[in-house]
Amino acid sequence: MASLTSPCRGPWAPGQAGGLPQHRRNGTQRHARAGPRAEAQRAQGLGAALDQSQLPARTDFARPEAELRSMLSRIYQASDARQLAPERRRAQRLAAPVKGVPVYVMLPLDTVWLLERDGAAQPLLIREKAMEVGLEMLSRAGVDGVMIDVWWGIVEHAEPQRYDFSAYRKLFEQVASKGLKVQAVMSFHAAGNNVGDCCRINLPRWVLEAGERDPDIFFTDSSGYRNRECLSVGCDMEPVLPGGRTPLQARSDFIGAFADEFADMLGSVVTEVTVGMGPAGELRYPSYPEGDGRWRFPGIGQFQCYDKYMLASLREAAIAAGHPEWGHGGPHDSGNYNSHSSETGFFKSYGGSWDTDYGRFFLSWYSGLLIQHADRLLGAAKGLLSQRCRPRAMREARELSDGGMLYVFEPAVQLSIKLAGVHWCFKSRAHAAELTAGYYNTRERNGYQPIMEMLRQHGAAASFTCVEMRDCEHPLEARCSPEGLLNQVLSTAARVGVPMSGENALQRYDQYAFDKICDSAFGQSVMAGRLEKLTFLRMGDMMIDNWSAFGAFLQRLTCPP
Repeated sequence: MASLTSPCRGPWAPGQAGGLPQHRRNGTQRHARAGPRAEAQRAQGLGAALDQSQLPARTDFARPEAELRSMLSRIYQASDARQLAPERRRAQRLAAPVKGVPVYVMLPLDTVWLLERDGAAQPLLIREKAMEVGLEMLSRAGVDGVMIDVWWGIVEHAEPQRYDFSAYRKLFEQVASKGLKVQAVMSFHAAGNNVGDCCRINLPRWVLEAGERDPDIFFTDSSGYRNRECLSVGCDMEPVLPGGRTPLQARSDFIGAFADEFADMLGSVVTEVTVGMGPAGELRYPSYPEGDGRWRFPGIGQFQCYDKYMLASLREAAIAAGHPEWGHGGPHDSGNYNSHSSETGFFKSYGGSWDTDYGRFFLSWYSGLLIQHADRLLGAAKGLLSQRCRPRAMREARELSDGGMLYVFEPAVQLSIKLAGVHWCFKSRAHAAELTAGYYNTRERNGYQPIMEMLRQHGAAASFTCVEMRDCEHPLEARCSPEGLLNQVLSTAARVGVPMSGENALQRYDQYAFDKICDSAFGQSVMAGRLEKLTFLRMGDMMIDNWSAFGAFLQRLTCPP
């Protein structure tokens, strides 16, 4: 991306997981028994048979391997001249007066692709040789690790509880061979509907078929539109999937299968498991669906509470509150996707229904359902990663009054979730865009406090988007404040004791964005706290085009003066 022509102009985008297990892992186990040589031959055979129609129509990473190798050679020469090999760079970071911030880089969404041919489908690591060179470049530059989407729709595509992690096994081994770590995202959503998505990856076919039989398993707006990007939180505990499984069970089984498959890498290579919670993997409702054209910035979005499962929950909550008349649906005067707050009866700053007993009831229920969803899923994931024979790390050693020692252990893998940076409407009283997304955050109420308290109970971390954005880069009428929102989230996390990581919402390589990320990372522009880690969006051709700028930025973050 070209540098901005003005310090107050720039682009925008919204905040964009002992013994054989009982489940089946046909692809992974069969290929593992065949041995590495047979596996390599099988992959080469598949690659040779590919044509362009079987690969993603668009991709972020299409640079020729020869060009990447040429760049890698120059990187080696430059780093040798500066004596900045990865080991030396990391040693400098540890010895620096100011602690550096570890940097991870997101890999392309389509790094692992589902190859469909002759009625069958096979997960495949595409552009394997180019990826190997790219990973070597990242390692040489001083990156700590990579973030990888482990797609539900790819791994469990064939049928329920049949998992094929073979392509991810190959990718993780490739990452480990370069001395990099893995942050694995359990991606229980579909790709293709969010800002920056370059490809389409659907939910598993059998999930979509369940949705044909019961469309209410998908989030639904007041017009009856079903959003098939992810499942509604209202049916978490309902037996709506094949075999009578609930969505919570299906996701838990998936995380358990992942932990079984990569048991040998947990804590050493795989250091973090991010549990996907909703659209784009974030803990939110799909209230601003830009991918299908229904929403455009800076629209306030719409409440997503009209599937039968959420409506049943709303009716039950309204009866319990003594107001059954509140349980028939969402607010009738909340506008549409592209409304402004002042155009609605519900969200207007003064006299709006959001600031009434009814509004407080509805928003508490709506946001509470989202927090309960995260609480259930994180609890299941923590239990699976804490099972016997799983790697553990010592959290603390405490001396007892009788002279003995108490050692407290926790899973060696950090659990985390993603939070969206819904920063438009932040300067209004109601914060309408946050409310429709499920964050009950207003000028009078800190909606991130209960989220952080829930995360602390599970020992989980959070990642927050839009750390590169500044208030002055957005139109005044949008009432944006990414800086104010980041201040609030980071200070709340610091007060509660939840580790926070950051992500950039857009691929930007201008100095303004880099300066803002560094300020956010080291706590220079926030009331309290700092980022524990930065995940940079994203490895691909744009990063290659701006490699010199990215390398200088890495030096600032990992080895601050």
